[in-house]
Amino acid sequence: MPHPIVHFEIGCSDIQVASDFYRAVFGWRIRRNGTSASIETGMDGALPGHLNQLGPDEPDQYVTLYIQTDTLDEHLERIAASGGEILVGPNALPDGRRFAWFADVAGNTVGLITPQPEDQELAVGK
Repeated sequence: MPHPIVHFEIGCSDIQVASDFYRAVFGWRIRRNGTSASIETGMDGALPGHLNQLGPDEPDQYVTLYIQTDTLDEHLERIAASGGEILVGPNALPDGRRFAWFADVAGNTVGLITPQPEDQELAVGK
């Protein structure tokens, strides 16, 4: 399986302020869901993303890209064996996918995410 970059996430301390900013500057469609918001950048086939307000003790200034993998646990083992560090996860998402964050050997935080389960893809396509 190829390992494309399939998602991005932008951290923020105030989800409303950040949503208003990206709407005003880029015209992005932003849909709030509590302390996160999905981002549609306005182009078919464009990389989807979201804004995330993690909480008062969490980082709020970050941008993370997500690499897709259907072998999340195997990749986490490879990352650790190759000098990377597992930072978060793996964790389940409400849509059936799983994700994790890792630090690469240069200290960059990168995400891994599994594909949507086939039944989710079919439901979305209806």
